[in-house]
Amino acid sequence: MRTRIFVSLTLVLATLALAACGGSPSPTAAPAATDAPAATTAPTAVAATPVKIAILAPLSGDVATFGESTKNGAEMAIAEWNDKGGVNGRPIETVVEDSQCSAEAAVSAANKVINQEGVKFIIGEVCSSASIPISGIAAPKGVVQISPTSTNVNVTVDENGVTKATIFRACFIDPFQGKVAAKFALDNLKAKTAAVLLDQGNDYVRGLAEVFIAEFEAGGGQIVVKETYTGEDTDFSAILTKVKDANPDILYLPDYYSTVNLIAGQAKEKGITAVLMGGDGWDSDKLDRAVVEGGYFTNHFSSDDTRPIVQDFVKKYEEKYGAKPDALAALAYDAATILLQAMKDSNADDPAQVAKAMEAGKFSVVSGDISYDSQHNPVKAAVVLKVEGGKFAYTATVAP
Repeated sequence: MRTRIFVSLTLVLATLALAACGGSPSPTAAPAATDAPAATTAPTAVAATPVKIAILAPLSGDVATFGESTKNGAEMAIAEWNDKGGVNGRPIETVVEDSQCSAEAAVSAANKVINQEGVKFIIGEVCSSASIPISGIAAPKGVVQISPTSTNVNVTVDENGVTKATIFRACFIDPFQGKVAAKFALDNLKAKTAAVLLDQGNDYVRGLAEVFIAEFEAGGGQIVVKETYTGEDTDFSAILTKVKDANPDILYLPDYYSTVNLIAGQAKEKGITAVLMGGDGWDSDKLDRAVVEGGYFTNHFSSDDTRPIVQDFVKKYEEKYGAKPDALAALAYDAATILLQAMKDSNADDPAQVAKAMEAGKFSVVSGDISYDSQHNPVKAAVVLKVEGGKFAYTATVAP
């Protein structure tokens, strides 16, 4: 027994000595069993969930050029943000719907993007008659809507005058635009008399016309003709005969370019010599510039503006789309920029928080330096453009 113990101890001591000297134990010695290390797998990158933003615009119908410009401007801004990593580390995905500048199509489009696509942010619509019903769906659901160009006051306030918490716009409102037009007619054109033709069923047209009339009369001017028509009318000879007989200094046509083309063309045929004036609805490459030559219209933006932010935008837009941007494109670009900046500033995609950031923010964008008043209307200047030589020439800037 002692001999066996001695031999065992000797073998153990020899093994330890070899190990200490860097040697290896006898090949006959069984190595101690060890657990195999757990297999490691490189973590799979999880893509950030995109932020969905809907663009609702008239991509068909009489004012399809408005929709095309709006889509181009908004998508260009969103693409620039995506190139820089999106917003709050998330890519931005657009959902585009044709809302046709009509209440019925706009309601259908809004319900689709909100209820089926889960959209919480909307850029659009272009026309007030479409933006107002969209806001009636978006506001109760807490969805943020920012219209690039809808100027009617009822877009952002309800029938009681209460501001809709999540509804904004990037453009000035009809009262301001109507005031600018009346002031320019009185002060710059020295007009004493004016005729006003309007589509009573169009919120945008009626809003501009009513304020223009009130401001023109308040400034000492006289409205010698006020006539209405419908959106379906194509023959304006009867009301234009009244205009010709009254021989006003100004003929105010605050409608969209498609209707202005018809009325102005027929006015020219009748030999009416009044200076034509209108609103931002004239701003389209489809405006018949020959029949409105020498006319003026109020607008939100001029590509001739020398500010670096404007010229940089114009250059990028021309490179991307092969044409100069109009006000629709500029305001859609601004609307997307304001929305995304507010999302970044609030570090959230919760519409309520984003809306608060928009309310409190100051935004330097293409159409000017913007802050919001209590009714979510931007406080900024307007420009007056003249149709001259087939082009839109910058004439004046009117500050609020």
